Amino acid sequence: MPMSSRRAGLSSLKLLENLALVIITVATTIAIFQEVMVMIEQREVRLADLLLLFIYLEVLAMVGIYIKSGQLPVRMPIYIAIVALARYLILDMKEMDFWQIMGVTLGVLLLAAAVLVIRYGHVRFPYESYGADEPAASPSKSTKPPGS
Repeated sequence: MPMSSRRAGLSSLKLLENLALVIITVATTIAIFQEVMVMIEQREVRLADLLLLFIYLEVLAMVGIYIKSGQLPVRMPIYIAIVALARYLILDMKEMDFWQIMGVTLGVLLLAAAVLVIRYGHVRFPYESYGADEPAASPSKSTKPPGS
């Protein structure tokens, strides 16, 4: 593939990524505004409302991290899922039977374990390079003459 078509393809992909990030940011901001308006209309702030706002803030934080680093943080969606399951449990606990509660709780526990495993993997086995186009680091050769 010629380099110019590859560069054009990568530029197009980057443009689509940025467009998607703008759409996600605008949609999340609108959702925050709508939720605040509901709280104002009801003149009540409930725990479920706060958890929903926290989920929105996590989405915005994830977008910010992606913009700064160019990498999607794998743990952020898991954190969002944990908060979403906690919110679901808080809102619908009265209508849920024992096994449904246990299923949601087990889901939270598995997600938390996944975060620990991912975190351990990142600390124990850090990435050497994120760029696919970067050549792998070659071991440095000694400049000493043999036998010295």
